[in-house]
Amino acid sequence: VILGDPAYPLMPWLMKPYTGALDTEKELFNYQLSKCRMVVECAFGRLKGRWRSLLTRSDLSQTNIPIVIAACCVLHNLCESKGETFMAGWEVEANRLAADYAQPDTRAIRRSQRDALRIREALKASFQSERGNQ
Repeated sequence: VILGDPAYPLMPWLMKPYTGALDTEKELFNYQLSKCRMVVECAFGRLKGRWRSLLTRSDLSQTNIPIVIAACCVLHNLCESKGETFMAGWEVEANRLAADYAQPDTRAIRRSQRDALRIREALKASFQSERGNQ
């Protein structure tokens, strides 16, 4: 699944945290989701800073998008291993530019809510059982 913050719609393929009154299990789920999301956000921030093409709408097929992102990751790691400079301003500018892009219409997304709720509940149960095994 893709991890999102509360602003995103809950979808079977897009998990977001619980909101409102939270019990211990939901708080644990939100904590685990947040830990993972922060790592991803930092990584994508650096990728968008180095590879500006990730800031714009892509006309690639859904099959090719993961390949392009993986290629950007490999090239980024190569640049890092060779000591290529990463300018701090790149990430700041990338975030500023990304804020200008319109978000998709979410009406069609709302129809998948029931499946998404089941998936999130299954993930919450999994996080709870992993906690018990630690």
